[in-house]
Amino acid sequence: MTEKVQTPVLELKGLTKIIRHKTLVNDLSFSLNQGDIYGFLGPNGSGKTTTLRMITHLIFPTSGDIFIHGHSVTRDYRRALSVVGSIIENPSFYLNLTAIQNLKLSASLADTPVGSSRINEVLEIVGLADAKQDKVKTYSLGMKQRLGLANALLCHPAIIILDEPTNGVDPAGLREMKALIKRLAQQEHITFLISSHMLREMQDLCNKVTIIQKGKLVETGRVHELLASYQVDNLEDLFFACVEGDQL
Repeated sequence: MTEKVQTPVLELKGLTKIIRHKTLVNDLSFSLNQGDIYGFLGPNGSGKTTTLRMITHLIFPTSGDIFIHGHSVTRDYRRALSVVGSIIENPSFYLNLTAIQNLKLSASLADTPVGSSRINEVLEIVGLADAKQDKVKTYSLGMKQRLGLANALLCHPAIIILDEPTNGVDPAGLREMKALIKRLAQQEHITFLISSHMLREMQDLCNKVTIIQKGKLVETGRVHELLASYQVDNLEDLFFACVEGDQL
């Protein structure tokens, strides 16, 4: 019997972005499967955020394409993005509204109906049920990041894209966020694509990584296999073995 080939949750094919004759992303290709926690790494200015913004249809590629569950983002973005949740840069909320009021506003803009039960469910998932009636201006940065994740979970995503989700978060908040991502990947089979500079945390969190430099793919694969291949003990050493001359 022929084994059925799994369709990647996310696949980039020859993705390129050129602005004012400058190539920000150059022929980038990689794919993610269901349940992967995938680290997307590179020095400052390497094209990580530009790539994430193309995946989420915030900007358009110059060439190449992005497929989510086999659906092209460039040709059928509504269908493709219907299974995507994201936090690109810092999550934005109305600070004088409560958490539940903010999520109700987000739910009202969704293409698919989101009821009150789902809003309460995602707040419970991220550990904010007891603070759902508190105004967001009273939240710590870690709580705001978890509220951003709750917002990303509203429409039952197959993949969640996070850009620097732990920047400025204290150690306790960082531990909570990592545990939450792992639980969602294992129990809900949600795929995560995470861009971060925190290499030690990414090694503990991710099972696969892609490293880019100056918009080009440098290395991609399973973390433990790459560490063995480069004969290094940690992701930080792997990163600097792959990326010469540039700093995080």
